[in-house]
Amino acid sequence: MSTYPENLRYTAEHEWVDDASPARIGITQAAVDELKDIVFVDLPQPGTAVTAGQACGEVESVKSVAELFSPVTGTVAEVNEKVVDSPELINEAPYAAWLFTVDVAGDALPGDLLDASAYAEVVDASLA
Repeated sequence: MSTYPENLRYTAEHEWVDDASPARIGITQAAVDELKDIVFVDLPQPGTAVTAGQACGEVESVKSVAELFSPVTGTVAEVNEKVVDSPELINEAPYAAWLFTVDVAGDALPGDLLDASAYAEVVDASLA
């Protein structure tokens, strides 16, 4: 069983979010393992409204293209230009290579996000 950072929350679609303000969002190691070599990201631009559970961008690898889903509702505050310019950074360190930040609407992260152990169960079940 893989381990995932305990300080993050996760979606079943393999995105992670921290509880900083604004919240940083990225994709998990499981997503990287599935996609393989990431070569391009299409991210929402600052000022864009995003909704939890809705597609807001794409991650492209040599293998496929996957939709990127926002784990939170709010307004995009910043895009990580280093990742846009060098998407391979995601392959090397998916928890350091955040994709974009969101000023989260409301006071807290959505209650349906998974903690590290629940996310690990989702990943393990998909591999079974």
